[in-house]
Amino acid sequence: MPLSLRLSIADTLTLGNATCGFMAVYFTTTGILIPHLTGSQETGMARHSAATAVILMLCAAIFDLFDGLVARKLRSSPMGAELDNLSDLISFGLAPAYFVLVYGMVADDAHQRVAALAAIMVLLAVVLRLARFSIVTVPNGTFQGMPSPFGALTVVSIVLLELPFIATLLAVLGTAWLMVSRVEYPKPRGRSAAAMLIWIVASMGMLVAWAAGAPSGELLLQTGCALQLVLGAVIPLFATARRVNNFRDNRREARAAQLQ
Repeated sequence: MPLSLRLSIADTLTLGNATCGFMAVYFTTTGILIPHLTGSQETGMARHSAATAVILMLCAAIFDLFDGLVARKLRSSPMGAELDNLSDLISFGLAPAYFVLVYGMVADDAHQRVAALAAIMVLLAVVLRLARFSIVTVPNGTFQGMPSPFGALTVVSIVLLELPFIATLLAVLGTAWLMVSRVEYPKPRGRSAAAMLIWIVASMGMLVAWAAGAPSGELLLQTGCALQLVLGAVIPLFATARRVNNFRDNRREARAAQLQ
């Protein structure tokens, strides 16, 4: 095959990301939407399917985390960047937006058309964010706006919290705004990447406990979802603090140079 069409190891991980996103849509449809439309009241099945869909999005986030690391350590094909954007659009744009859409159809207090508009906003936010990421140069070590994997997990966490519809809607729209904002988020590298991986694995454990009906499964899920929202609000403060420290250091160096 031509060199430009050969897939690297990093590209294979990226395709795993896309596959997980598609399967998340599949489980959301077959386990939540179709039973609701056919009048089935199998709550356990819906819970298992919702947990499976979110776990698949978490797996997609793991693939997205490692494909970048592998690409830096080994190599990526010329298609690597395009594959990454397309896969992220499926797993962190389409899948969470569809999750919000289905929530609007099955929740008792939800308004389907309003939820559909919120889902469109989530999808468009990810589309705009990925397009901007391809052409905008940002300071090394930071993202401009909430990263799409983190945004997707925040959106589904909001839905799983089962807040009143208006609160859920506002939180989802706020997350969509954060993804296209200029708020800086640190890139997951080194210790932060390890912490992110640990958090993803812990979230999977909470979802499994909730789906299995463990005695404290509901509390674990609510705690995990609430922590996801708190992290989304707190993490940018670290990037801001680092930027302030760098600014202070630069001023000190400039003053020292003037004194010399």
